[in-house]
Amino acid sequence: MARRLFAGAWLRKPYYSQVRFSYIRMKYLFFSWLGVFIGSWIIYVQYSSYTELCRGHDCKKIICDKYKTGVIDGSACSSLCTRQTLYFGKCLSTKPSNQDSGHPSWLSPRTQTQLTPKISQQRRDQMYLGAWGNLQGVIKCQMEEIAHIDLRAELEPRKETILFDKPTRGTTVQKFKEMVYGLFKAKLGEQGNLPELVNLILSVADGNKDGRVSLPEAKSAWALLQLNEFLLMVILQDKEHTPKLLGFCGDLYVMEKVEYTSLFGISLPWMIELFIPSGFRRSIDQWFTPSWPRKAKIAIGLLEFVEDIFHGPYGNFLMCDTSAKNLGYNDKYDLKMVDMRKIMPEMSLKELIKDRHCESDQDCVYGSDCRTVCDQSKMKCTTDIIQPNLAKVCQLLKDYLLHGAPLEIHEELEKQLYSCIALKISANQMEMEHSLILNNLKTLLWKKISHTNDS
Repeated sequence: MARRLFAGAWLRKPYYSQVRFSYIRMKYLFFSWLGVFIGSWIIYVQYSSYTELCRGHDCKKIICDKYKTGVIDGSACSSLCTRQTLYFGKCLSTKPSNQDSGHPSWLSPRTQTQLTPKISQQRRDQMYLGAWGNLQGVIKCQMEEIAHIDLRAELEPRKETILFDKPTRGTTVQKFKEMVYGLFKAKLGEQGNLPELVNLILSVADGNKDGRVSLPEAKSAWALLQLNEFLLMVILQDKEHTPKLLGFCGDLYVMEKVEYTSLFGISLPWMIELFIPSGFRRSIDQWFTPSWPRKAKIAIGLLEFVEDIFHGPYGNFLMCDTSAKNLGYNDKYDLKMVDMRKIMPEMSLKELIKDRHCESDQDCVYGSDCRTVCDQSKMKCTTDIIQPNLAKVCQLLKDYLLHGAPLEIHEELEKQLYSCIALKISANQMEMEHSLILNNLKTLLWKKISHTNDS
């Protein structure tokens, strides 16, 4: 009897093994299919974003067509369009967030979704690695898209502009200087050094260095002066932490390449970023940072940059996006700005944001970091900027510097950083307090690293 039972069990065993093997195989096939599907979806989205945003051939064709017909000219035009020595390399604009949809950044998501459809145009700033002879640089090209239906229309009708329409034929150099002076007065306010800045712009606009500015060169310079980053590069051209302007053609310009293009962390595809918890992402960022003395040197460079743009000879500039992705450094651990498109003249920001409709302070934001106050009685944004650049930079540097800081300065460093973060523009004697906090931080960091090889 026992023998028969044993024989029956032995006969049933292959059947159960086959069922179990089939289940494992189905499970393996399902997860394999799921992995292939998710991977294919990510690749498709990445490719779609890449092909939509990165069209270096189109950018070059538009610029070179204008150059060959004599509309524009500049120091990079011949190399780009005739001698073929300026090459477009890897596209850096693979994130949809890099595109400018034409909507004011200060509008809150709630306000944007309440607006009615209309037809508008997109303007995108495309970035590429570039090679210009033996020089490595970054090429930035402005692309105007065809009209499309936009479900998040602006509060006010958009004024479409024709690119390279100014100055017109027959404009004298003196008249062009007056145009540039008027633009600077509107952007920067009444500054005693504006005539000096106008002369500086004319020297930059003279791309072939023949001692005069031609009409095509003037058209290129005028288009570029509408861009805050270009203006800031010219103003700060002698400062250590500003990338050098290498050349331009129309509203395309080439700037110095920065070796490391983020203050900390590693660059991941944006689709992967969506699935990483913020806490875990901060931990990853801390793993991929330089040693503490090198971080301190980079931080000193950032504080010096804040000093450069705070009430300088051409007014105060506001950092409206202090993301670590906008800051980089070279192989000597000197800070270099990577992206300055969201650094605006204070007067320009106030003109942009004043009297805008608001329901709360959240509706009075430009970029991610320039905030003003909502006047609840009038339901309008005021021009009262809340935080200075230094407070925003210290908020960024807090975790960056405190992680791994030497024990003997950790407490003092933390105290100074929190005092810095609490700094408000509306405070009494703000400029004196600003200067004191900035100098104290630089001194504390410099004393700790001045004797090391990293200094």
